[in-house]
Amino acid sequence: MKAKINGQAIEYNGDGEMPLLWYLRDIEGMTGTKFGCGAGLCGACTVHVDGVAVRSCQTFMEDVDGTEIKTIEGLASGETLHALQEAWAENDVPQCGYCQAGQIMQAASLLSENPNPTDQEIDDAMYGNICRCGTYQRIKAAIRSVAGDA
Repeated sequence: MKAKINGQAIEYNGDGEMPLLWYLRDIEGMTGTKFGCGAGLCGACTVHVDGVAVRSCQTFMEDVDGTEIKTIEGLASGETLHALQEAWAENDVPQCGYCQAGQIMQAASLLSENPNPTDQEIDDAMYGNICRCGTYQRIKAAIRSVAGDA
């Protein structure tokens, strides 16, 4: 199995049923992607596969052969943060921060598909990304502050 993670080619010859989440965290050492529920319900493990937001706990290595994977570690461009990462800081979004990588990756996928979403479209796209601290209004404000510029 061959793929690219954050632009770097990888080759994996292990168990094809290994969740992408565990490959990223345990083999590649990319711990920005978090384990939340293990059932694809909370969104903490959200990454992009070929530009589409997916739950990495429910995406298997055999399913990503030939794809391009982007994690929170690859969202910035060198030292320049992604606009959403800047907006997250400017809007004081995180409290505990645990879910935030998944939230940002889901929001980035939304804005790449729809650069100027309505509030309802933001709500619909972000539904299923759970924040136990309840920072949903700040998440929406951060997305709104980037919308139109993405």
